[in-house]
Amino acid sequence: MSSLTIETKALSVWFGRNHAVRNISLGIPANRITAIIGPSGCGKSTLLRCFNRMNDLIPTARVEGVVLLNGENIYESDVDPTEVRRRVGMVFQKPNPFPKSVYENAAFGPRLNGIGSESELNSIVRRSLEAAALWDEVKDRLDDSAIGLSGGQQQRLCIARALAVDPEVILMDEPCSALDPQATAKIEQLMTELARSYTVVVVTHNMQQAARVSNYTAFMYLGEMVEFGLTDEIFENPKNELTENYITGRFG
Repeated sequence: MSSLTIETKALSVWFGRNHAVRNISLGIPANRITAIIGPSGCGKSTLLRCFNRMNDLIPTARVEGVVLLNGENIYESDVDPTEVRRRVGMVFQKPNPFPKSVYENAAFGPRLNGIGSESELNSIVRRSLEAAALWDEVKDRLDDSAIGLSGGQQQRLCIARALAVDPEVILMDEPCSALDPQATAKIEQLMTELARSYTVVVVTHNMQQAARVSNYTAFMYLGEMVEFGLTDEIFENPKNELTENYITGRFG
């Protein structure tokens, strides 16, 4: 296993009295794709949102335990959650471009971080759109509204927006669930390319997708981490009977 970008120790999350994530210790390898799978409501997205402190935005949420990002506990009191979210970008289930131009979507984060030079912004916008495999499709439409793009293009623009602030990790929460098979294939190919430069963590309900794109797979059930390992081993030779039952479709 390569070095770890994210490591959790005894991580638990409550929403009010609901104990949604239970005592999870997990290592996410650097420059690999890790998939988190499991039935609906098992805590996959809640776990993912721990990695960039998005659960902080939910008033009833309480997080206990440790989340290390390249060795630094992001839940220490002196850590700025906004800086964590710059370092750990997130792409959501439904494409959510801002009602601005394609250019301004990609430039939004860098502007927020104080970059005002037009030439520098132009360079960042192009680089992030190229990294999201979108530049060739939108280079003549940079001033058009992002809302006019197709669903798959909007999702790749959201990936470009996350990349524009130079993160260390890309989190993806069901990034293809609203997309058609052709757009899904493009996002999956993009994930593989992104893993050369970033650590990618994807929550997916699509087990075929996890098997196709990920290097490592974590299986969750009722808020607990049941099994974690190399994707091939999880799918072909799971150690836990619960994992096997889920993967073979006996429940889910």
